[in-house]
Amino acid sequence: MSLRPGWIADLTDTSVEFAMPVVANLVDSELLNTQRQLSEVARRINSAAAGVAAEIAHRSRRELGSAGLAQRLGARTPERLVQRVTGSTAREAQTMVRVGTLVANGMDAAASPDSRLDPAANAEPWLSDVAAEVAAGRLSIAVADAIQAGLGPVADATSSPDLVAGLIGAQKQLIRDSPTLTVEQLLIRARELRADLDAEGVRDRERMLRERRYLHITPTGDGMTRINGLLDPESAAVVIGAYDAMTSPRRGGPRFVDPTQATRAEDLVTDSRTLEQIAVDSFVDLIRIATLTDSNDVLGLRRAPVQVIVTERDLAGRRGSGRFEGGSEAVSIDTVERHICESGMVPILFDTTGQAVNVGRDQRLFNRRQRIGMAARDGGCRFPECDYPPSWTEAHHINEWTRDFGRTDIADGILLCRHHHLLVHDNGWRITRTGGDYFAVPPPSIDAHQRPIPAPTKSAALRRLLAS
Repeated sequence: MSLRPGWIADLTDTSVEFAMPVVANLVDSELLNTQRQLSEVARRINSAAAGVAAEIAHRSRRELGSAGLAQRLGARTPERLVQRVTGSTAREAQTMVRVGTLVANGMDAAASPDSRLDPAANAEPWLSDVAAEVAAGRLSIAVADAIQAGLGPVADATSSPDLVAGLIGAQKQLIRDSPTLTVEQLLIRARELRADLDAEGVRDRERMLRERRYLHITPTGDGMTRINGLLDPESAAVVIGAYDAMTSPRRGGPRFVDPTQATRAEDLVTDSRTLEQIAVDSFVDLIRIATLTDSNDVLGLRRAPVQVIVTERDLAGRRGSGRFEGGSEAVSIDTVERHICESGMVPILFDTTGQAVNVGRDQRLFNRRQRIGMAARDGGCRFPECDYPPSWTEAHHINEWTRDFGRTDIADGILLCRHHHLLVHDNGWRITRTGGDYFAVPPPSIDAHQRPIPAPTKSAALRRLLAS
């Protein structure tokens, strides 16, 4: 049973009473096609809404004072007025104003080609294609906002022509990649491109993020205490590593072969406390232990692992950047060197295909050194569109050890999160490799032709190495 033809077009006719469509009887293909059509309509409507929000902001600009539209209607900011009119969240209203303003500036620049040379007329010329795609309804405002935030501003566009040219190319690439990436993945990719294009600015951006860190501890009226804060990338790497170690079995993290770890994981899964309660109890225990332990042996236990990935070229030349394993934000070589000084380093040699050199073949399980190499190569779960970090993955043998006499070589292993590892073993998916490229092959029930889906590395450091 299909939906009535033309029902989607009726959505824009406010004189027609809205009724939620009945979709339970649709076959899978009809259901997915309906979702695509609705997304197309929503994208166009949201683009128009962003344009209106930008005009509201323009009529409420600061220099108009109390005569501005927002203040005349009792709203402190144009974003608040947009939020009130649309019933959206504060974040959604801010995004509409921000992207709408980008589009308005882009349209002004397109109307006057010479204005592209004038940064005052078009403050972000490296986003002109993004603005055009939003204006045409082909790019969602969420995607546009991710590209804008990820590529970031340029302090003085006139003094950075090479950077601006690079950012123009980056926006084109991100637009091409947007259909195959989630908004979150696109934001990460945009930040990676900015770090590669502006290596000299990594230290400044790292310092800026560090300056934004804070922790608020606020007693509440009912005897509880609220904790709120922001972590810079380096602090987050430490805290997230500890959090994952405490809670990942409960959150569907890796399974464990070691009996001690398996027992602890089972205890966590069956623990009567909520996940949030386990997390807060564990953090309190860590702080309690730290206060009772010698300062030279903080926590009294093995620290949660914090891995920093960097290419030898960048490290030797003291330029470029590194990244914390599982993190997406670039950090300066100064930070990388500080971690090497404190914790040492494990050299990992990659060949021209991006494959780590093998360090063992005879054992059934991948050893710790191999896992380090795989984490540096894969950057997390390698399954398409998955964003789980290395700490949440298991090592999968492409060629089954028992069935195909698979060897425990790094080249024949790949990191997969538990969900996708089970998907491969239990639902007919396969992982294949051609040189240094990996692919996920769906079962015939998903794709009768079983066309391989690329499973690219999530490691920004490795992509930087192979691009050089």
